[in-house]
Amino acid sequence: MKLAADVDEIYAAKGSKVVHIDLRKEKPKSEELAALLLGPTGNLRAPAIRQGRKLIVGFNEDAYRKLFG
Repeated sequence: MKLAADVDEIYAAKGSKVVHIDLRKEKPKSEELAALLLGPTGNLRAPAIRQGRKLIVGFNEDAYRKLFG
């Protein structure tokens, strides 16, 4: 997945659950990344924010406070 190749970390929020993947240490399969990043229509889940080398997908208020202050 091209988008994941350009970042070091991914935070994917689904409801109250937040999955953090450090791509410098972990190499998940493309199918795993697609399941986290894409919605049921096959489009990138919203909101999607890239901050430097981090990609944040989905919304979780606690995660946003932690990441954005």
